[in-house]
This record gives sequence, structure tokens and C-alpha cells, in this order.
Amino acid sequence: MKDYAHEFPVLKMSIVLGVSRSGYYNWLQRGAPSTYVEDALDRAILVSFEASHQTYGSPRVTQDLINQGVKTSEPTVARRMNRLGISPKRSKRWVRTTQSDDDNPVADNVLNRDFEAELPATKWVSDISYFEVNRRWFYLTIILDLADRAIVGWVISDDMTAENTTVAALQKAVANRKPKEELIFHSDRGVQYTCGRMREEISAIGAVQSMSRKGNCWDNAVAESFFKTIKTECIDRHEFKNKHHAWCTIFEYIEGWYNTKRLHTTLKGLTVRQAYEAKMKSNPAA
Repeated sequence: MKDYAHEFPVLKMSIVLGVSRSGYYNWLQRGAPSTYVEDALDRAILVSFEASHQTYGSPRVTQDLINQGVKTSEPTVARRMNRLGISPKRSKRWVRTTQSDDDNPVADNVLNRDFEAELPATKWVSDISYFEVNRRWFYLTIILDLADRAIVGWVISDDMTAENTTVAALQKAVANRKPKEELIFHSDRGVQYTCGRMREEISAIGAVQSMSRKGNCWDNAVAESFFKTIKTECIDRHEFKNKHHAWCTIFEYIEGWYNTKRLHTTLKGLTVRQAYEAKMKSNPAA
């Protein structure tokens, strides 16, 4: 059998993937279901899996290794992950927070499920979900840029007022990434999006408001997919002690992982940063 140790030793892979060598070995001793590590490819797979906070399945682990110059394939990685007994946790079911108000005006579905964008800050989607801390509900509002899948604005609130959810998230998004002319801002029909205060904020930045059709979650599939991801990879993995603990954990996930290092299959294996740079490079006049 080929010896891979000289190609990608644990020390080198640890440095590249941003995880300590001692941390890898400690995790291997206490947490790996299988104690049989066949060769350096197994070790590289374990390092990649651990560096992803144990969230990567075989497709992303494979892409991660290929990005580092390791010659392997998804079937090989899948086989070895199965033998090693490692796999990401499955997502839990969650309940929607949308509360509509039939008295508020509803925008047309301008986005119409066109989830591709050539330039950043031309198409944003938004949604609200919730999580529990010591038997209290808190609400996470996000705004996602379809060009590079970046979370450009997000807030945590302990109520569902528009001022503390959608308005606050939009203000942060605008501060982080200046919208282009005719930005499409898409959401569901929740009262936090249809209310006058939010419509004023959207109009003030020159954006076109777009809303999903009634009861059609697929019209806002990308935003809803993000919540499935963050709940699986972050929120459901923690017992939050208080709001500050939750905020720090979610901040680390969004800003320190999702927006920077995480490989995205919808971005063809690129990170958010790489996708942004690619979009700007292909559109130098932007």
C-alpha cells in the first residue's frame, strides 16, 4: 500500500487547515469511533473533518483535500469515513416563525427563484428563525447575498419587532456591503417584511422588494437552506448558557467559518471569500 506520510503529514495538514496537531491527536484519542487509522490519507481525512467542526461529509472533505493537492476521490473518502466511523450530524426539524398580516401590502415575486447573481449586492434574500436559551426564545435574522452566499447582515433579538429583526439586519447589511442600483431584496410575507418601517428602509436604499408566494417555501429556498445549515452545524450542537454565549458562538460560526473558510457546494467548492474575489475579478468595472 502506498505510504502517504511524506505527501501530507499531520503537521502540514494541521497548519493548512487551521487546526492544532495536538488538538487533532487529542480528538483522535477521545472521539474517533474507530481506533484503526490505516495511513496518512486517513489522518488527512480526520484533520479535515475536525477542522470543519465535524460538519463536512465526504463531498466537502474530498474537495478540501483536493484543494490542498491531495489526490483522492469522493468514493475513497466516503469509504474511509465510514470505516473510521465519522459523519456530520443530521439536522433537526424546526418550526417557521413567519407571521403574516393581511392588512399590509405584499410585493410581487420579482426574484422568481432566480438564485444566481453576477455581482455582489444585486440580490439579497432574508429570513428569520429562532433558537432557545434557558427556556427563552431568541430570534436570528439574516440577509444573504446570492452572488457569493455571504451573510452580509445578521442580528439576534429577544423579540420579533421589525425594528430589532429585519430593520436592524438590513442596516448592518448596508453598512457591510453597499447595495448596487436596483438591488432585489427578497423575503417571505412575514409582517416584519411587509410593515411600513421595513418597506421604508428598503425604499431608502433604492432596492426593489420581492416576496415569496403565499405558503411557498421554495421561493426563498436559499435563505431557508442557510438556517438548516447553521442549525445543524452550530446551534443544535450547543447548550447556550445565555444570550451573550449564543451571540459569541453564532458570531464565530458566521464570521469565522461560514463567511471565510467553509467550502460551499453551490459555489463549486469555493469559500465565500473566493467566490467574491472571482465575481469581482470577472467584473472589474463593478
